[in-house]
Amino acid sequence: MSQREPTGIVFNIQRFTVHDGPGIRTEIFLKGCTLRCKWCSNPESQSPRREPGVYITKCIGLDHCGLCSQACPTGSILREEHGFVTAIARDTCAHCMRCTDVCPANALKSWGVEMTADQVMEEILADRPLMERSGGGVTFSGGEALFQFDFLMELLRRCRAKELHTCVETALHVPQDHLAQTVPLTDLYIFDIKDISSQRHRAFTGAGNELILDNARFLSRTGKPMVVRIPIIPGHNDMEENILGIRDFILQEMEHKPLQIQFLRFRRLGEEKYASLGMPYVMTEEVERAEFEQHVHHLVSLMTQAGLPAVAGTTKPIAGLSGGTP
Repeated sequence: MSQREPTGIVFNIQRFTVHDGPGIRTEIFLKGCTLRCKWCSNPESQSPRREPGVYITKCIGLDHCGLCSQACPTGSILREEHGFVTAIARDTCAHCMRCTDVCPANALKSWGVEMTADQVMEEILADRPLMERSGGGVTFSGGEALFQFDFLMELLRRCRAKELHTCVETALHVPQDHLAQTVPLTDLYIFDIKDISSQRHRAFTGAGNELILDNARFLSRTGKPMVVRIPIIPGHNDMEENILGIRDFILQEMEHKPLQIQFLRFRRLGEEKYASLGMPYVMTEEVERAEFEQHVHHLVSLMTQAGLPAVAGTTKPIAGLSGGTP
């Protein structure tokens, strides 16, 4: 009997991306994450399963259609009001996606699609000429890129066989033995250090930071090119104390320093996605933009004053980083 081809759940393939590694890249977003960051702008990335999303304003009404209700195998999982689908009872949903398959108005959307490794590589290789001309490659992200570890390893092996530059974007809240297995197949890592305080980290991500920091130490010892990102979230981790703590960690405990430290400004994104999944969006605080921008630049200066290559955003060139064939 032939072995079944590896498959994974992909929730997005983004072409022509230029901010997640050198050159022009194809970015593969794999579903599933071990963290639950309060500010996550991609809630559809969190669960490893395919999920139906509901877009109420697109529904044409069950009296006129009703195909989703007829297709649902678990019975009455679609709640309706005035003849329109408004939500899905997530506790009984079978995640079979039959409702999304038959919806003619796209009021029901499947977050995530099962793809074989061959199918993903076909998408990647279609962009190879552009990668070669620009010194680009492939970036694997999420969710958490390592959540679907076996599938990621299969794709990394295939990319290495095709001599494609590879980048893995990770939150580092993953088993270190898994991370270690990606090292020979990965040319660049991009990872977050969100908070130096494990207590605060747990409060707004659902997990402490001990494993993350230990994995950062490990990766730094490998000498692999790294980019560190710090999402700046008002009222959560935007204190000087936190940035100084991360600065000292990088200076004192990371053997090879990152090529760049990128400060990512918080923006309210993804509210419609949360609504489609029946999830509450909790980041409702308004931010005075000009004042916030000034504060972010001040936090960046705390790093640069210590000689670390920190910048606001992801658009600044990264010294010492090149793509192309490994």
